[in-house]
Amino acid sequence: MDEEGAVAAAEEALAEGIDAYEAITQGLSKGMEVVSRKYDTGEYFVPEILLCADAMYAAMGVLKPRLKSTGPRDASQVIIGVIEGDIHDIGKNIVKLMLEAAGFEVHDLGNDVPVASFVDKARQVGQGVIAISTLMSTTMPGMGKLVKALEDQGLRKSFRVVIGGGPISQSFAAKIGADAYGANAMDAVRILTAWEEARK
Repeated sequence: MDEEGAVAAAEEALAEGIDAYEAITQGLSKGMEVVSRKYDTGEYFVPEILLCADAMYAAMGVLKPRLKSTGPRDASQVIIGVIEGDIHDIGKNIVKLMLEAAGFEVHDLGNDVPVASFVDKARQVGQGVIAISTLMSTTMPGMGKLVKALEDQGLRKSFRVVIGGGPISQSFAAKIGADAYGANAMDAVRILTAWEEARK
């Protein structure tokens, strides 16, 4: 919850020669995992989450300009968003940043995104990957509805679907017909990068 401390730590990491990507994945992401656990156990509530997010974004502001794109310029396009009913987007924002650093073109639909908005964007983009997240178990059914909507609209074969978030599991991904489950931001990037290498 220490915004100034987070900025100072980010600046110190860069000064010591730590790669910005590593500082985010091994520093900020790990810190937010701790925050998530504290929220799950009732030690933190929404005000604390917001203060932690502010600190993370302040540090991101220091690190993001130093990220090096590591991927090909013609990488697949990724549509990313938090499913309708959920406004928690910290994890989604980290995944977006990591994917951009890996060379993907990311279309961020934000949070509380209706199924129809994902489908409309998919129709516009044409092909690629759809990444969906949620932190709330009550909104998980929307992910299944999105996979079905893509099938109904004839778009499913053009898009791979990866899902993630606190309550999500590999078994749930299989149940709704998603292509993959990402346990965290780094996992999501590894999955998409593997798909990209196989596509080439």
